[in-house]
Amino acid sequence: MASAAAAVAATERPRKARRRHAAKVRAQTTCRVKHVPDLPSGAGALLAAALALPGMLSADAAAQAVHDQGIIELKYLNYRDWQPGADRMTVQSPTLYALVPVDDTLEIEGSVVYDAMSGASPLYFNTLTGASHQGVGDYRTAGDAKVTKYFNGWSLSVGGVASSEQDYLSRGGGIDVRIFSDDRNRTYAFGFAGTSDRINPTNGVVSNAPRDTVEFLVGITQALSPTSIVNSNITYSHGHGDYSDPYKTLDRRPSERNVFAWLTRYNEYFPNPDGTLRLSYRLLTDSWGSVSNSFDAAWVQPLPQGWSVTPTFRYYTQSAADFFYGPPFGNGLVFGEPYTADTRLAAFGAFTVGLDVAKSLGNGWSTDVRADFYRQQSNWRIGGGSPGILPFSARWIIVGLTKSF
Repeated sequence: MASAAAAVAATERPRKARRRHAAKVRAQTTCRVKHVPDLPSGAGALLAAALALPGMLSADAAAQAVHDQGIIELKYLNYRDWQPGADRMTVQSPTLYALVPVDDTLEIEGSVVYDAMSGASPLYFNTLTGASHQGVGDYRTAGDAKVTKYFNGWSLSVGGVASSEQDYLSRGGGIDVRIFSDDRNRTYAFGFAGTSDRINPTNGVVSNAPRDTVEFLVGITQALSPTSIVNSNITYSHGHGDYSDPYKTLDRRPSERNVFAWLTRYNEYFPNPDGTLRLSYRLLTDSWGSVSNSFDAAWVQPLPQGWSVTPTFRYYTQSAADFFYGPPFGNGLVFGEPYTADTRLAAFGAFTVGLDVAKSLGNGWSTDVRADFYRQQSNWRIGGGSPGILPFSARWIIVGLTKSF
């Protein structure tokens, strides 16, 4: 992180020098951080709460040149969630990430992850699979790779991803184009990705059921000053296939889902405390009738002797899907029409608080530990939530070790 004196001096430099300083601050305020998605969103939400594999279309501001150093990063996740009087799922997940500059215009990066899950997943409302002694045990192996080529004023990235569970196989690919302004203070992003999923539940309800999705992204990143930057992206996805949960009784969902999302982030470096404020807002709407809003805030504070701390806060709220019906089970059911009692599609609000502590160890080594606590309640939604649903809590701890070379 730049010193306070350097940041203040930047305002007195000639224009060309300020551009170079802005690029440096841009790199500081958009460092690579894996986002932790909201717990209740869609299939695989328990793993999404973890360190899940990065999405094909990155919402982050991309670098405008090949990284000066390579990175190897190992992370380990321990996740657990529960409801009043009952433990639910636990997840253990190691992840390995690497970024390697090949030459002055080319770099490759990729990651592999393994998730081991056990516990009791929800059937509907407050009923868990463990209550009927069924339980859940599953694992996931996944990997992704991306190649980025930098040209004069623009870059091209091509990537692929694959994820396999005992009852689920997902494969996808994407392409991403970034265009940089002459002064390097602005970046335009355009992306396209597609995924093809196949579902084979162990109970045999369906066999090799397909689900295919295409996604588009357009965005802009703008350096507002030598110490501030804003990034805004719009994504649209269209999916077709089997969205019903085969392990939930009477669960029947539409065969199509269109999702629109708008994400805006603002980072500001403050010279006096030598810290960075990170703010973000995301709006998401889908064709199932659900609307969600999330607000995030974080403060990155470097400390003496290579330490840094980052407290984080998030508020999330969503409305229910059009075909979600609350207790009693079966309420509102019309055979042949969409119906779900999956509380992940209910209306609720949630808070997440977290803290990341990092330490530079010298010789390119660094380590960090992050802990987050999540709490969800229906009455925390602005305007009211779905009644009759118990609160839901989760915590996850991530330990990381990174080597730059």
